[in-house]
Parts: sequence; C-alpha cells; structure tokens
Amino acid sequence: MASLAPHPQLVTYPAEPLGASAVPMGASAEAVVATAQAALLPPRPRLSLVVPIWNEELVIPELYKRVVETMEQTGESWELICVNDGSRDRSLEQLIALNAEDPRVKVLNFSRNFGHQVAITAGADFAEGDAVIVMDADLQDPPDTVLRMVEKWREGYEVVYAKRTKREGETRFKLWTAAFFYRLLHSITDVDIPVDTGDFRLMDRRVVLTMRHLREKHRFMRGLSAWVGFKQVGVEYERAERFAGETKYPLRKMVRLAVAAITSFSFLPIQLATYVGFTLAGISLLGILIAIIARLSGSSAFQGQATTLVAVLFLGGIQLIFLGIIGEYIGRIFDEAKGRPLYIISRAWGFVGEMPPVPPVAMVGDLRPPAPSLQPELQQEYTETA
Repeated sequence: MASLAPHPQLVTYPAEPLGASAVPMGASAEAVVATAQAALLPPRPRLSLVVPIWNEELVIPELYKRVVETMEQTGESWELICVNDGSRDRSLEQLIALNAEDPRVKVLNFSRNFGHQVAITAGADFAEGDAVIVMDADLQDPPDTVLRMVEKWREGYEVVYAKRTKREGETRFKLWTAAFFYRLLHSITDVDIPVDTGDFRLMDRRVVLTMRHLREKHRFMRGLSAWVGFKQVGVEYERAERFAGETKYPLRKMVRLAVAAITSFSFLPIQLATYVGFTLAGISLLGILIAIIARLSGSSAFQGQATTLVAVLFLGGIQLIFLGIIGEYIGRIFDEAKGRPLYIISRAWGFVGEMPPVPPVAMVGDLRPPAPSLQPELQQEYTETA
C-alpha cells in the first residue's frame, strides 16, 4: 500500500461535542485523551446529503449549484458526501476540485465499481449529520424537495421518503414495469415497502445508526429503510428528466435489482415450488383416472408417445425453473458466508480524525479500522440515540 499518497483519516464524531467539563473527576488517561481529541474536532453537521456518482461529469457542476442553493435555505449546517463508484470519466477530478473549493463537499472513492446500492450504504456509513438525505446525481430527484423532507423531519418523522406522482422522460415500458414491480413486491412481502418510491429519502440519525448494522451483500436500500421501522411518512413530487448523460439503470440492472429485492424480502418464489408441485400432482392424478377410464372404454385418445413426451418436457422445464430459483437463494447464502466487505475505499477527501464508522469496512492506505479500545464509545453513541 506504500504507493498510495497519505491523506486525512476518517472520523465518527461523538453524539455531542465534548468539552473539558465532560471529563469526570478521576477519569483515566485514555478518557482524558479521547475527550481532548473530540474537543478539537469540528462540530458535526446538522444535515448530510449522500450522492452516489458514476460517470456524471456532465451533471456534477449543476448538481453542486442546486445542492448549495437548496441546503442554504434550510438554515442548517450541512455536508455533501459524494461516493465515486468507479467512474471512468472526469467525475472524480471534478469532485476533488469541489472539495478544494468547499470543505463541505467530501469524497469517498471506491477502488472499483461496487454498485449503486452499495455506494448509498458507504455514504450513510460515513455521514455525520443528524439527518441523512439520499439523492441520485442525475437531478431527476429535484433538490428542492429536500426542503419539504426537512420540514417533515422537524415535525418528528424519522424516515421521509419521496413518492413519485409523475415521471418525465421515461418510456411506457419502464413506467409499466416499474409500477408492476413495486405492486408485486408490496403484495408478496411482509414489510410495508411504499410503492412508487426510490432511494430518494431522508433518514434520522437513529435510523442510519440502526441500518449500519445491516450488512447483507445483495442490498435493496429502500426495502431496508422500510424494514427497520420508525416513524415514516411520504412527500409527493414529480420526477424530472435526467439533466444530462444516459441512464445508469438499463434493463439488465433493473432486473438484477428486482431479483435482489424479491429474494431479500420474500420466500414466495421458493414456496411457489410447493404450490406448483401439489397442483401438478393433482392434475397428474386426474390424468391417471381419465387415462384408465379411456382405456377401459376402448378410446385411443392417449395412445402413442407424443403425450408422454410433452408431459415429460413440461415437468422437466418446471423442475429446472425451480432449481434455478432455489439456486438464486443458495448463491446469496454463499455470498454472505464468504464474509467479504461491502466495499473498498481507496481514497477519501474532506474527512478528518482517527475513527471510521462501525461496522469496519475494507480500507486502503491510511484508512484503518478503529482500535478495540475506541469501539465502546461508538457503541455507547448508538445505544443512547437508539
């Protein structure tokens, strides 16, 4: 790792800034040092905006402009965490330049492309705000909707999701398949996942700290934010056309996301094997009775090999389909058993301190997991806020 240039390490701030008065009489030397270090840290931002970035060089300047205009209207301190998910264009270069101009812009650079849902996870892992807002970079999710989200959060809601009432610039096929998918998922799961919603949402810090402990590999973040519960509400908005560039969710990725969502939150595909098995067994019994009656009556309707061949091919196809479905679930178990980290961070800009968030993630260079002695402090933060 010697080839990597040194840079500031990462930090997870305490729940509240600590001063000298926070050190109790007779405290250990470690506690005094930890308190002194915390006192030197800048105050935590009130709001964190997490934006995954993948080949968005045409959008980033306008994205930053609109984010600043919107966040300044909140009257709160804020940070913008951009997660560069292996971009091959000038996206990273632009993000580094923004960080140099505005320290509120922070950048996490993945070692390769790990996917949109994992990028959201990384941003939430390193976000320090009392509320974390997830938004796509393409400006289809208008930043000014954040203002209404913040209002709902101030009213006491802990998850505020944005519900689409209209989608500009989408084909009929995508609109129909998206509507069908959300309603299908809602009907086959025990979790109340709101329909017509994406990842555009605000989450209270308590929710984010809870979700940091959900480390499954095949992630469906909008489903996980519904699964954790808490007090939730939606705000409606009209989704605009992409500002520039091309969609990052072609049909192949949409199908992959749909499979991840269904296998993560429903056993119905496996249960279908049982239902179809019993149905076919019943049909087979009925067919046996019909064949016996036809043979006794002298009918030649079931003579020859064609009927047998069709029945065998049909049953063989059904078996292979359900073997494939079972294989999808087994493959996910295999991925979980390997225990690999969700992502690897090769560089980071704008983060200071000594302590990355928990659970530890794979990091490169000067980004090191926390020492065991520092772990209880963060765990105490989680317990107090939860």
